[in-house]
Amino acid sequence: MFIDETTLKIVSGRGGDGAVCFRHEKYMEKGGPSGGDGGNGGSIIFVAKTSENTLLPLRYRKKIAAENGENGKIKNMTGASGKDTIIEVPLGTQIFNQATGELLADLTVADEKRIILKGGKGGRGNAQFANARNKAPKFAEPGESSKELDIRLELKVLADAGLVGFPSVGKSTIISVISKARPKIAAYHFTTLEPNLGMVDVKDGRSFVCADLPGLIEGASSGLGLGFQFLKHVERTRVIIHVLDGSKTEGSLFKDYEAIRNELKLYDENILNKKEVIVINKNDSELFESNKKAFIKDYKKAYNKEPDIIEISAMMNVGLGNLIYKVADLLDEISNEVMVNTTSNKVVEYGFKDEPEKLFEVSMDYQELVYVVSGKKIDEMMRTFNENAQDSVLRFAKKLKEMGVEEELKKIGCKNGDLVRIGKVTFEFND
Repeated sequence: MFIDETTLKIVSGRGGDGAVCFRHEKYMEKGGPSGGDGGNGGSIIFVAKTSENTLLPLRYRKKIAAENGENGKIKNMTGASGKDTIIEVPLGTQIFNQATGELLADLTVADEKRIILKGGKGGRGNAQFANARNKAPKFAEPGESSKELDIRLELKVLADAGLVGFPSVGKSTIISVISKARPKIAAYHFTTLEPNLGMVDVKDGRSFVCADLPGLIEGASSGLGLGFQFLKHVERTRVIIHVLDGSKTEGSLFKDYEAIRNELKLYDENILNKKEVIVINKNDSELFESNKKAFIKDYKKAYNKEPDIIEISAMMNVGLGNLIYKVADLLDEISNEVMVNTTSNKVVEYGFKDEPEKLFEVSMDYQELVYVVSGKKIDEMMRTFNENAQDSVLRFAKKLKEMGVEEELKKIGCKNGDLVRIGKVTFEFND
């Protein structure tokens, strides 16, 4: 089943907390602090794979999370880092921030890796804070919290050449003959309900990826038919193979040609700048010659030049060699673009551009007449806060002041002697 769009919640791993420990060993009366650092949390990493061709494996997965880092241990031992979660997606997958619509990654190179959510950094153990003034710190650093993000994945088929045209003009037959793709073929509209990709081998050793794209109709760019759903896949192709039905009994081939080009233009006018091959199929039919002559006449009148046409019969396997060579030559002309079979071992980390997270919030609980300080950063700090250790209390108070908590409390009317609650700890405010 071909799925080209889905949504997902991803969660990076939380960093482990640093440990507060002291060495107690025989013959080491003053062993000193020995709390190890917490391990780093796992990251969420997307990898583009040529072996994947649909987002179906992710369609019914609502949430994917990486492992948390372990807390620090005794004897200066660092906690184990959480495993990264690797998510394999098809080549051509785009990753968007669901809330803002921002494009986070566009995976167009095979084996390219993107870190979308970096795991939280592990906190430092108390051994890291020992110094000449404080030789036995009774506090440690909390690990960074995990990050959550709702994302939208959109697959745009990445192919060198794409077959476009009205339904039933023979696109599926063409790709079935020139490649190993085996699409459904029948004499009725909308046989192709999803893009079909096939590798085309040229006799001189060259090769390219060709896509049979679902049939378009007039109004596709406005949502009619199946075209609207699949127009986005045309964006990725480097050469457009425009297929026309040479056995047509009613209407004009040129009008069909212009109608499809107009839908492409309405969707994205840049598509018309791509290299194009005009193919008239079914040259074994009685009406082929008259249809071809009429098309040439109308084309010359509209564009003031002779059209470059390739005549074929996909059913009889006639003229397809000329088509394959023509497409391969055009691809050589634009070889400066990224090739589909290019691979990369580069790992890129996405850097978020959204607003910085609010460090804390201050409010008043009128029932208990106590000021409340809360927030994600505050919760992190409370994880390793030791209210019975003076150095931990002093460091905690210093951190709150640096963050601006004290100033914010004053702004909302907090005075000396008023009660302030942070987490499960309540104390008197003292400026």
